[in-house]
Amino acid sequence: MNFKAKTGMLAIAMLVGMSSAAFGATDMIGKWIGEFQPSSLTKAQQRKELEWFQNAAKPYKGMTIRVVSETLTTHIYESKVLTKAFYDITGIKVIHDYIGEGDVIEKLQTQMQTGRNIYDAYVNDSDLIGTHWRYKEVRNLTDWMKGDGKKVTNPNLDIKDFVGISFTTGPDGKVYQLPDQQFANLYWFRYDWFNDPKIKAEFKKEYGYELGVPVNWSAYEDIAKFFTGKVIDGKKVYGNMDYGKKDPSLGWRFTDAWMSMAGMGDPGEPNGLPVDEWGIRVNKKFQPVGSCMARGGATNSPAAVYAVKKYIEWLKKYSPPSAAGMVFSEAGPVPAQGQIAQQMFWYTAFTADMVKKGLPVVNADGTPKWRMAPSPHGAYWKKGMKVGYQDCGSWTILKSTPVKRAQAAWLYAQFVTSKTVDVKKSQVGLTFIRKSTIFDKSFTKRAPKLGGLIEFYRSPARVAWTPTGVNVPDYPKLAPLWWQNIGDASSGAKTPQQALDSLCKAQEKVMKRIQRSGVQGDIGPRIGKAKGAAYWLAQPGAPKPKLANEKPKPVTIPYDELIKSWSK
Repeated sequence: MNFKAKTGMLAIAMLVGMSSAAFGATDMIGKWIGEFQPSSLTKAQQRKELEWFQNAAKPYKGMTIRVVSETLTTHIYESKVLTKAFYDITGIKVIHDYIGEGDVIEKLQTQMQTGRNIYDAYVNDSDLIGTHWRYKEVRNLTDWMKGDGKKVTNPNLDIKDFVGISFTTGPDGKVYQLPDQQFANLYWFRYDWFNDPKIKAEFKKEYGYELGVPVNWSAYEDIAKFFTGKVIDGKKVYGNMDYGKKDPSLGWRFTDAWMSMAGMGDPGEPNGLPVDEWGIRVNKKFQPVGSCMARGGATNSPAAVYAVKKYIEWLKKYSPPSAAGMVFSEAGPVPAQGQIAQQMFWYTAFTADMVKKGLPVVNADGTPKWRMAPSPHGAYWKKGMKVGYQDCGSWTILKSTPVKRAQAAWLYAQFVTSKTVDVKKSQVGLTFIRKSTIFDKSFTKRAPKLGGLIEFYRSPARVAWTPTGVNVPDYPKLAPLWWQNIGDASSGAKTPQQALDSLCKAQEKVMKRIQRSGVQGDIGPRIGKAKGAAYWLAQPGAPKPKLANEKPKPVTIPYDELIKSWSK
């Protein structure tokens, strides 16, 4: 998944305006230390780290390298500000392009298939970890840092400080990518409305339990129904927000853990095993063996059908009429307009756009009228299963990139994720990658204005929300199948069951093709004979038989109590 933010441009443009000439002959490192405040390092430590970059870069001075990422506020800051700092300090010019996520994957895929060096490094979602581990087209950084990349590896890199390093580590224990930005999908709600005594009393009278953060989908549905159609602050309110246009973003609306939140897969960390949130089953060697129930997969299982049905029902009944025709980037800003009571599937990357003064969802003192919390679970969910999705855009260097260019790109990747830079970069983009940044005192001060974001990332929950895992053997080939087939269900062209039957068959067809090609060797797919859905539904775990009651007793929890549980 990705987030196509285009905000924060004004502040970034102002920073770009600080040309080298304005500082005359002053020390460039000193100049940029002033820009990179606050930091988890002292200024003396920052100077030492930047001097290391300056010295390590000497063999590459005068080079121009090209890197690419998706369009995100964090990456715009890197492209507009950090490339300038890197050039001033190292003499290496970086052209940092930012384009749509689909375009990033297309460029990456083309380079993998042709061997032609299009970019020297990519910020590529860790959702492709299964792809990178199997195809061996990217440099695994564990070996790189001991070999060709050793002389250009920052001694202060501190891999263990990266929150999402487990997401970019393959089953072989090798690190394939370096996290650059992260954001989770969580539950978003109007804290002020949920704590309004009149609204609370009305809800209690109607539903018989307290209005609070929904723990399960049953409570979410009740709350959505309760708020939809009400007039609050002179505006008609809706109890849900989503999007439904047949578009690539509709695909990762589902692959980004919607199915596991419903309870489709198996328990396991960071992803369900043997069946993950895509419904793909793997054997003990991590070889994908099926997606349809007939082969032990769960993509077309009762839990998956339930997940799609609830999405469509809530979109139609409790969302603004325009939502069904929206894509992700269009739907994202809608809650900030003040008419949405709650949203099940909300990305924390929207935080920066939700806390601007003057918005209907922000108080006069700058504190938000809303909060974020864990998303509720569906009827099929059991403890130990995946609870939600976290995007982890990560630096990826392909083997087809010449060594010297790869070394220069590796220096830049480490620079923009360094402790010297990271706190300031995180203040701009709010996409946290380092524990040292999350616990920096500057974020303790800012936390009350971020609606629970800091509390989430300071809790153990920060690693419970995980990206797509290693069960998916070829993300670029499989991901498009989701929006194409889910789009048929969303539009009404097919029933959810028909759409998911088509999806699982399409996934198996692609995996069979990979298997026949032999390009992934002995860790690629092994699609065998079908034993039938009835056989697999009788076995423990996923796929699971249809529940007699898909709306169990609704459960809510007070937000403040929830925050206390996070701290534990």
